[in-house]
Amino acid sequence: MFFTDTHTHLYISDFESDRYEVVKKAIDTGITRMILPGINSSYIPVQIDLAEKFPENCFPAFGLHPSDVNEDFKKEINIAAEYLQKINAVAVGETGIDLYWDKTYAEQQKTAFEKQVILAKEFKLPIIIHVREAFKEVFDIIDKLNDKNLTGIFHSFTGTKKEAQKIIEYGGFKIGINGIVTFKNSGLDKVVQEIDLHHIVLETDSPYLSPVPKRGRRNESSHLIYIAEKIAEIKKVSLDKVAKVTNENTEETFKNI
Repeated sequence: MFFTDTHTHLYISDFESDRYEVVKKAIDTGITRMILPGINSSYIPVQIDLAEKFPENCFPAFGLHPSDVNEDFKKEINIAAEYLQKINAVAVGETGIDLYWDKTYAEQQKTAFEKQVILAKEFKLPIIIHVREAFKEVFDIIDKLNDKNLTGIFHSFTGTKKEAQKIIEYGGFKIGINGIVTFKNSGLDKVVQEIDLHHIVLETDSPYLSPVPKRGRRNESSHLIYIAEKIAEIKKVSLDKVAKVTNENTEETFKNI
């Protein structure tokens, strides 16, 4: 039995002192594949380093995070496109729209997201989508661009059953569930109960959103096991089944792992 962490930022400074040890710990825990979505171009060298050190375990994606969008976003997207051409990336992203913290660059976020959706289709890669306080804005763009060539993950899902159903109806998308599902008052457990396991992939979003019982500490990929256990409890299935089905879902989406 093994698991895939479909979203982990092991390349950022939180892991500077023990990055390789954290990867090895995850592997020893049974989390043998880790997808590393991009944030901006400054992190690309470390993403590539991890992929080279752990070629069977760490898989980079390149893109521009919505919270990093500013006037210079086109340059960042061009750099991501350049690396998508020369590195065996597994996805475009993470991209999307985040209107929770700051709406200063809301219009630029929409444009940057749309450009990266088009990029994903051009490269025949899935797209990793970040949505916060912006389901309508994200859906408007996917509604316009969705076709049989568009696939991906709605990462760190915190939406409603209705929003989950809309994602599923697109046809090519899976729903990323992380430590939020273990939080007592999140309500995500009730939504997950209504989503067929065949639409779900697992993620940590480390170093953020550490699950219970690790809440309040730095999150890391080895903590994925607690998320898997919670989903097994919610769905009333074995941990083996959660591993099997979510890995199949991951492989359906990410062809290069």
